[in-house]
Amino acid sequence: MKVYVLNGPNLGRLGTRQIDVYGVTSYADLVELCESTGRELGISVTVRQTDAEHEMLGWLHAAADEAAAVVLNPAAWSHYSIAVRDACAMLRAPLVEVHISNIHTREEFRHHSVVSAVATGVICGLGVDGYRLALHHLATHRDQDG
Repeated sequence: MKVYVLNGPNLGRLGTRQIDVYGVTSYADLVELCESTGRELGISVTVRQTDAEHEMLGWLHAAADEAAAVVLNPAAWSHYSIAVRDACAMLRAPLVEVHISNIHTREEFRHHSVVSAVATGVICGLGVDGYRLALHHLATHRDQDG
């Protein structure tokens, strides 16, 4: 099973950005967490981060073409990017949307995600552990979901 873990804008700044909201785990630590979880579960995990929307769209298109599962933290794009939402709608394998913080307890503009409507499931507010949980879900349901 192939899984792309895709991260949107500003997530490369983990560990230094708003640690009261996002914690002290660095982006490198997040990558290691996802890769080691993948090895433990026997799935191929590729982790990527970009601040460029067009690059994210290309990665989502590639995942759709490969019928690969996706764990996506769309970050700020969650709240307004119809382009990211439409690319997610093209996916042919499960999509788990992940947010490190609980978007429902933050500023009102963060309460709605345009991506959630096309996601298989959403995990928010559990810190970076949400990524581990998403990968476990995908591995556990790989036969049923694709």
